[in-house]
Amino acid sequence: MCHTTCRELFTRYTANPIIRPQDLPYQAHAVFNAGATRWGNTTVLLMRVEDRTGLSHLTVARSQDGVTGWQIDAQPTLKADPHNHPEEIWGIEDPRITRIEQEDLWAVLYTAYSRGGPLVALATTRDFRTFERQGAVLPPANKDAALFPARFNGRWAMLHRPVPGVAGVGNHIWISMSPDLKHWGDHRLLVPARKGGWWDANKIGLSPPPLRTPKGWLLLYHGVRQTAGGCIYRLGLALLDLKDPTRLVARADQWVFGPEEDYEMQGDVDKVVFPCGWVADGDRINLYYGGADRCIALATARISDLLKWLKTHNRQDNHME
Repeated sequence: MCHTTCRELFTRYTANPIIRPQDLPYQAHAVFNAGATRWGNTTVLLMRVEDRTGLSHLTVARSQDGVTGWQIDAQPTLKADPHNHPEEIWGIEDPRITRIEQEDLWAVLYTAYSRGGPLVALATTRDFRTFERQGAVLPPANKDAALFPARFNGRWAMLHRPVPGVAGVGNHIWISMSPDLKHWGDHRLLVPARKGGWWDANKIGLSPPPLRTPKGWLLLYHGVRQTAGGCIYRLGLALLDLKDPTRLVARADQWVFGPEEDYEMQGDVDKVVFPCGWVADGDRINLYYGGADRCIALATARISDLLKWLKTHNRQDNHME
């Protein structure tokens, strides 16, 4: 029998893509990069939708089985509000959803595109119909942010990816802490991009929010490979300590999921798989990802398989070589 060392960890849904632009009840150019969560027995996607202005907003889709029968809001669920929030002047993008049980709400970190560049903004909701904006929480340029669903020594933790704009420095995953979800400090580099010829050299970023497992906080992150034919976005695994998320305990040397199918290889941005959300049901996980910045697709995996594979391929000591 073939074990996890010789088969793909993620299995694509055979009827991918699950949501395309033509599936929306209103005119749109692209739909992709959806945050995901469970609300009772319903899977909720908060999808990035790009309209024909070229700017993005967020729209909710709901499904009972998380695969088919998606009910999509008739109009944009959360539109940019540049009048009250000038940091959103060029749209809002790439939401990542975290359930905050203590507050009985969901926190959504998203990219607001300001005149000064992309930054991290926060909104909260209890029903995915109305949202309370908290405004910008990290200045530009910064993206790929998500919260942990728990506090650590009384403080919240956030993963994010600053963009320093300095040649040769690279783009890495950082962690920051906050007492109130608004004021953030104790910033530190957590997962560095590798150098040289690695699949995740020079530019990485968080994909879905961190997932709590018995072995630690499981991270799925994207690495960007620069080639003569353009960029390739692939996904890799890492693990953080369960009690101290500032401690990286494992990181794989190989990528685990990359663009292969036509809907991943050709689109507005070719050769991209980009997830912003996953939903766990016991040991099974549904991964919702954007294909080539054009559509939404689904892949499934077993958390136990991911953890076993990560243990076998842990090579966190070679991240700078």
